[in-house]
Amino acid sequence: MTNAESLALTILVLSVVVMLAALSNRVSERLRVPAPFIFLVCSAAASDALPVLNRRVPVSLVEQVVTVALVVVLFDGGLGIGWRRFRGAVAPIVTLGVVGTVLTTGAVALISHYVCDLGWRTSLVLGAALAPTDPAVVFSVLGRREVTGRTGTVLEGESGANDPVGISLMVALLGASGSIGQQAGHVVVTFVEQMIVGVAVGVGGGFALLWFMRKVSLPAAGLHPVRALAGAMAIYGVATVAHGSGFLAVLVAGVLIGDATMPYRLEIRQVFGALSSLAEIVVFIALGLTVGLRTLADGWAWLIGLVLAVLLAVVVRPLLVGPLLLPVRMRAGERGFVLWAGLKGAVPILLGAFAITSGVPDAKRIYEIIFMVVAFSVLVQGGSVGWAARRLGVPMRTMPSTPWTFGVRLPHEPSSTLHVIEAGSDADGATLEDLVVNGDMWVSAALRGGHLLPMTPDTVVRAGDQVLLLQRPAEPDDAQDPPRD
Repeated sequence: MTNAESLALTILVLSVVVMLAALSNRVSERLRVPAPFIFLVCSAAASDALPVLNRRVPVSLVEQVVTVALVVVLFDGGLGIGWRRFRGAVAPIVTLGVVGTVLTTGAVALISHYVCDLGWRTSLVLGAALAPTDPAVVFSVLGRREVTGRTGTVLEGESGANDPVGISLMVALLGASGSIGQQAGHVVVTFVEQMIVGVAVGVGGGFALLWFMRKVSLPAAGLHPVRALAGAMAIYGVATVAHGSGFLAVLVAGVLIGDATMPYRLEIRQVFGALSSLAEIVVFIALGLTVGLRTLADGWAWLIGLVLAVLLAVVVRPLLVGPLLLPVRMRAGERGFVLWAGLKGAVPILLGAFAITSGVPDAKRIYEIIFMVVAFSVLVQGGSVGWAARRLGVPMRTMPSTPWTFGVRLPHEPSSTLHVIEAGSDADGATLEDLVVNGDMWVSAALRGGHLLPMTPDTVVRAGDQVLLLQRPAEPDDAQDPPRD
């Protein structure tokens, strides 16, 4: 077989795998099994059946792939949250993301050492690896269902915030050496440095990228998402080279840009959404290919993983993270849902790869334990997210499929506002003509249940309808009054 044929065969296999992975979401809906679990188990079974796959996918490659995937996922997550939503829930997000992650790391380390009889260094590494949650997995298991209100914002924000915190803790732990006091001091200093530099680069890089996207035009529409992706990667690179958390920088930049107006905003969001979905598929397949199901019995990795997964879900998170939510204005059911829906995913995989490439003792068993915890979290917790939301009274809505769109391209930024008519408001029951307060504003489109309403002055809008209002741009005052004699 020639090199060209070998490359073609590789491309063929990869394309078929990605297509099957995309179609697996339909299978997961029928079987009520989260799609990430299907990716994970099928790829692990494939690596057992074809050992050559395991040999050709080294853990060092997984680390690199997952790093790039996480940059995309965190930037996309930041864009989805936006500054307005983040500002409204900044206290619980930061508290859960920082304090909650540190407490979870310590609790998992204690359980690993005293219950699972692992060494202290192994236990600390496991604690740092298993503390973060994963927003991409939460969105995947929810499918077309969306958690509304502050609950969704806190859940998304915590998942995005604790990823950089967990990674920074792991980096600090792996670089620590010397006496116990010296190691503790190194961990604290490195962690604080990672956080401060990450936030600073994220703020500066986010505003710089936003200015670049607004002020510098490009010759083709397809180049705008490419520029945004390159900008996110550059922000990650600058922060990491400066000894900060590149992942935190990317998340912060995404949050700052998320609400801002910019050219080709819709296309940028669509591209990042697609890349984020692809990244999730790649991460779970990569983890499965580097873990053999037959080897999980070695060193009781499967049992340790199950013990840690169960204790994390029903003991550690409720007892340690739960109290952090008490000051937050949320119902008890909403707090319980946030605690249960903290799923494990890509970040523990990446941190397990860090442990192996850094030469941590017992790293292979750590990686296999992480596999079991992630598999349990995705299957058991992820598979019951919808049930938990119903039982706990958390508002969820099913997003309708809207594959078709219409619109026009404008050379300048329009002044527009999308209003959702609220029940009992003055607009509820009003006509489209009533909504126009003066000649400088008009209704561009009105939708009800995903369908367009007729655009006549007598059309009545009701609660839940969406109305897009446009405002006439200000006329440039070119003419000046003549001077008076």
